[in-house]
Amino acid sequence: MKVILREDIPALGEAGDMIEVKSGYGRNYLFPRNLAIPATKANVRAIDEVKKQKQLQERKRLREAETIREKIEKLSLSVEVLVGEEDKLYGSVTNADIAELLHNEGIFIDKRAIELEVPIKVLGVYTIPIKVDKNITAQLRLWVIKKS
Repeated sequence: MKVILREDIPALGEAGDMIEVKSGYGRNYLFPRNLAIPATKANVRAIDEVKKQKQLQERKRLREAETIREKIEKLSLSVEVLVGEEDKLYGSVTNADIAELLHNEGIFIDKRAIELEVPIKVLGVYTIPIKVDKNITAQLRLWVIKKS
């Protein structure tokens, strides 16, 4: 049975793909969950419109991601921390702290998108990669300075 996927399904394909599936799988799983539609001539024409809309949304998402990347790379943030002997921090600067600093600047990034391998525990200047989109990574400049 030929069907057209309405949503991305990791094991089968992406939205708009025309694939061949067993008839029971289509009738009992894909159709009731509204994940696919039968591949009739009318549906094939309609799905072309859906593909165009998806491409437009993808371009818009990429433009927004590029804008966010540019904003992040223009920033140079600093965080004041309490330090002990040999300029070692009491505690550390974590992904959540960096996400909060970005939030204060009007940039809303999830803390899981900040690719900090280990928390920062020493004073200095750091370049931190932030994953804005699948293929777009921004480099944030962070200054960790001693609290006066």
